[in-house]
Amino acid sequence: MSFSIDGVLLGHAQDQEAMTGCSVLVFPQGAVGGVEVRGGAPATRETDLLGCMNLVQEVHAILLTGGSAFGLAAADGVMSYLEERGWGFQTGVACVPIVPAAAIFDLSMGDATRRPDAKMGYQACLNASDDLTPQGNLGAGTGATVGKVLGDGYAMKSGWGSSFFSTKAGLRIAAFVVVNAFGDVIDEDGSIIAGARHPQGGFLNTQLFLENSLISAPEQGSMTNTTIGAIVTNAKLNKSETNWVARIGHNGFARSLVPSHTKVDGDSIFAAATGEVEASVDLVAMVGARLMAEAVRGAVTHAQGVGGIPAACDLRN
Repeated sequence: MSFSIDGVLLGHAQDQEAMTGCSVLVFPQGAVGGVEVRGGAPATRETDLLGCMNLVQEVHAILLTGGSAFGLAAADGVMSYLEERGWGFQTGVACVPIVPAAAIFDLSMGDATRRPDAKMGYQACLNASDDLTPQGNLGAGTGATVGKVLGDGYAMKSGWGSSFFSTKAGLRIAAFVVVNAFGDVIDEDGSIIAGARHPQGGFLNTQLFLENSLISAPEQGSMTNTTIGAIVTNAKLNKSETNWVARIGHNGFARSLVPSHTKVDGDSIFAAATGEVEASVDLVAMVGARLMAEAVRGAVTHAQGVGGIPAACDLRN
């Protein structure tokens, strides 16, 4: 069943051979934006602009992309698409679209010389629709993996995940995430759904491995991680409240990723509010965090194994 929020479009574009891609949330009428960056190794663009003390109140798109810092160039294509349609911050001399962005490191999955660029970002916008529900190996999740304490050889495939909430009063909330985490994805009962695999079979359990070995993460897996996402709602929230939703959304990472927010993860969550329905910021934040945890789990349960890297579905079969 599809899920939509008025004034919100979602598009994906990917290069399956290079194992990378990008995903864009487009807000034709604009949306109040916020962000919270907690991981120690982020690759981001325009996040400072979303601070409560800064001038611009609205964003016109949010880009989540592969390609590490190279992939942030896809935002140029998103800006071109928006500018052509007059969607942006009107300065009097030009329409300047506001497109915050964050990237995951997926360069080791396919061809490291082929990354999301302006052309791919533009194509993702062309592909955008009001159906927010697709999950799995698409867009920015094309090259995502989890459980990398022993390197890519013992990691598992992840992807793009989402989860949704609505009320009879018209409140709608959606969470989207690209899970490219250093740690393991856990279920509500604490069991591992996907993560680092033990060389002798089964799951390694990243946190216990690190606790027992009393060593830091091996260098081969140390700089290849980042989980990025967005919480989008039709609630009426100001900039401070939208930033609060992004902050509380990280509780969803903590509930579903172990460990999370490490120095070798670039964990970042954006938030956007289109301003249609009265709602408590605490309600939106609370639900948003729950949805983010569900979206993280969805990213691995809907993923398909590729290139010898298995997904959770492969272990069940």
